[in-house]
Amino acid sequence: MDEQLRHEQEGKLRQIPIRLLFSDPDLNLRAEYALFDRQTARPLCVGDGEQCKRRTREGMETLPCPSPDGCPLAQGGACKPYGRLNVLIGDDDPLGSFIFRTTGFNSIRTLAARLAYFKAISGNRLACMPLALRLRGKSTRQSRGTPIFYVDITLREGWTLEDTLAEAQRLDDWRQQTGFDQKALDKAAKAGFANGAFEDSAEESIDVVEEFYPEAPDTRPDQQSAHAPVTLADKLQARGQPPEATEPADQTSPATDDKATGSKATAPAGQQTTPRAAKRA
Repeated sequence: MDEQLRHEQEGKLRQIPIRLLFSDPDLNLRAEYALFDRQTARPLCVGDGEQCKRRTREGMETLPCPSPDGCPLAQGGACKPYGRLNVLIGDDDPLGSFIFRTTGFNSIRTLAARLAYFKAISGNRLACMPLALRLRGKSTRQSRGTPIFYVDITLREGWTLEDTLAEAQRLDDWRQQTGFDQKALDKAAKAGFANGAFEDSAEESIDVVEEFYPEAPDTRPDQQSAHAPVTLADKLQARGQPPEATEPADQTSPATDDKATGSKATAPAGQQTTPRAAKRA
């Protein structure tokens, strides 16, 4: 299908024919503020601007969410708006969906508005409408003429609004005759999304961090220094701690093993390498 669509669009994939899995817009598109630990690829905090779920040393906690602008944990662009749109592509699996992920505010706002409009005009038949996922571009005064790309949901190429609504009515009638229970499907999906503390699994989180935080250092968790904070929460806590006091030195100067490099390190004359200092070395 990818090859066919690209051939029809002169090699560039600008739109994909889709259907939606659910009639509830909030089940098709979930959006919130999200903060991922860039080193461990684990979701650390997810919030909606009022409340957040945050992973702490004491476990999962529900805390106030002041949005990224007012949150000390979100400084430096660590927390971003994060949206996930589930769509059906093709007819291979009627209950299997593809996920479009974005941290673009324009895409999230546009998709949320379109889903609400299509639900309203179709008489709550959002899951029956033949639609298209389309890449659009616009320029603003802020962008200084540079195009800003975002994703939108529109009518399919060559379809009128009347054709789309008529097809939604036809498909809805056929589903009711065959026993397809859309309300039960939406209810099951809502319960499923509410089950987990965070929606993204550990495997998906790695992909999210690589895609949305490309400036993150290319360092695996198991390659961290022994004293380096391993999570963002640890880093923030370490900032507020005073430096450790230096231990007094004796007159001997034994050699110490640097396990990280396999080399020998010798303390200067008149100083002893204490166990703590040796571990630091």
